[in-house]
Order: sequence, then C-alpha cells, then structure tokens
Amino acid sequence: MPTNRQILLDNRPQGEASTSNFKLVSTETPALQDGQVLVRHHYLSLDPYMRGRMNESKSYAQPQPLGEVMIGGTVGEVVESRHPKFSAGDQVVGMGGWQEYSVVDATQPGAVRKVDTTHVPLSHYLGAVGMPGVTAWYGLVKIIDPKAGDTVVVSAAAGAVGSAYGALAKARGCRVVGIAGGKDKCDYVVNELGFDACIDYKEHKDAYSLAKALKQACPNGIDGYFENVGGMVLDAVLLRMNAHGRIAVCGMIAGYDGQPLPLANPALILVNRLKIQGFIVSEHMEVWPEALKELGTLVGTGKLRPRESVAQGIEAAPEAFLGLLKGKNFGKQLVKL
Repeated sequence: MPTNRQILLDNRPQGEASTSNFKLVSTETPALQDGQVLVRHHYLSLDPYMRGRMNESKSYAQPQPLGEVMIGGTVGEVVESRHPKFSAGDQVVGMGGWQEYSVVDATQPGAVRKVDTTHVPLSHYLGAVGMPGVTAWYGLVKIIDPKAGDTVVVSAAAGAVGSAYGALAKARGCRVVGIAGGKDKCDYVVNELGFDACIDYKEHKDAYSLAKALKQACPNGIDGYFENVGGMVLDAVLLRMNAHGRIAVCGMIAGYDGQPLPLANPALILVNRLKIQGFIVSEHMEVWPEALKELGTLVGTGKLRPRESVAQGIEAAPEAFLGLLKGKNFGKQLVKL
C-alpha cells in the first residue's frame, strides 16, 4: 500500500490562524477491508468554513479534532476496490481530507460518489458542480426566490459560490450585481461571468461610500442578497435593500478570526420587513440532485465558466488556505496533489 502524506490540525489558533497550526506527516495506508475503496486524490478543496472548524467554540460544524487529518472535499480516482460498485479508474468525489490518499467505506451512503468528466472537468466537482455551486443554488432558489427582473447582489462574487450564483441568477432573468476585491476580479465578474455590474469594495473606506456605489449599480434597489462577507459590506447592502427583500447568509469571512461583527443599522431589518436566513448546505441534501443537474448543464454549455486558483502539492495547503481567508485566491481555491 502507498505511503500517504497528510496535514493534521496540530493546535488551535489564538486569533488569526497561521501555518504553525498545521503539521505535515507521512503514514502507511492500511490494507483494504471488504466494502472499502482506496482513492488517490487529484485535487483538494479549500473552503472558508474550515476556519470555523479549527476553533473549539460553537460553530455550525463540529470542531476539527486535534491530531487528525483536516477535513475537506476531494476528487480523485479509485486505485483499488473491495466494493462491487467501484472499480480501479473510477473518477470520484468525496470528503477525503487534506491527504494524498483516503480509504473510504463505500457502503456508507454518500461517502464517495462517481462523477462523469465527459463535459465537466474533474476539479469542477469541488466548485461549480459541487458543494459551492449547490450552496449558491440553495441560497438563490430556496431563500431569495427571485422573480425575473429582480435585482440580486452577491459578495465575494469572483469566488466559487459567487460565480455560480451569478450564472444561476442570470438564467432566471435577474439583474445581477457583484461585490469583489480588486479591478481584475471585477472585470472577470462582468466580462467573463456576465454580471451586469461589479463593485470593488477596496475602493470604499466605509459602508456609506459602498452604499453609494450600490445605489448607482442597483437603481431599483436590491431585492435579494447572498452574504459571504459580513461587516461593512452587509451594512452597505442593508442601506439599499427594498421592502420585503431577502438575504441568504452563507458566510461571514470578515469575522473568521473570531472578532465580533457589529451591525450598524439593525433597525433596517424592521423598516424594510426583511427576511434574513442563515443556512448550511449539508443540511439540505434533498436538493443536491436538482441543483447539480442545473449547474452541470450551465458548465457543460459554457454559461458558467468558473475560474480556479491552484496551489501545487499537499505541503502548499496551509499557506493557500490562509490566503483564501484574506481573499488572495481568484475563483475556487484548490490544491493539486
């Protein structure tokens, strides 16, 4: 059996996370038992939710245990199988973690799933046609529920979730406005993803300045907002929301280091009778088949052209992850193993 390099959570961050929180180890892969498959990972997904799991405090996900392989989505191929439904060479997606190989109990429903790479590249099953894409779908379709002609906004618009959200919203006839960091990201959001407008939040020193830019980009106000960031960005959007607007709260990356994120004008929730709903996409597995089918079609037909930032090698994962938390990635952040 092959030697497997793994990254463990060695200690919990105090405030900002650092590379010293992680530890790279090598271990022998155990022999397979009946019902198990050995998967060689080709790509590892890095996602903001992992930061919350590094803490011991209450989060929407169980804390990552110390001394164990960091949790994370993976795609790869089966190299050995002792399960009748899987064969060597099958392309699969699962939660293999920050390691080069995983031994998976294929008898567990959903532990590992075969994917078709005829029209969708393997790596996209960790992004547009994976958990981030379904996250965008659920927030848009089930919470915001837009009508044609509605104006919808998404923060972190150039990322894996934001790019899928834009394609899904355009397919429903919405005016779609993104918020992203930097001219290059904003140009990509408009020119390649087909958003109607994108605002560079780095050009604005406070929520009122950002709200003024939103007023120009959203002359009819905002009907639906998908929240990935929090902080100043949420304050600015609340100033432009229409009555009976809907906000899907997916993430608050501005507060992932543990500091509080106060809300400047909470009275606007009442004034505009807003619906604000947080959600975790793994609690809604019933929608995944429908969402993945639509997302796969958008990618396959070229209506969604996701971008990827790819770090090389398992040892690069901690640095790439810390960069993701600071917005250094452009598109979906992956590690090529």
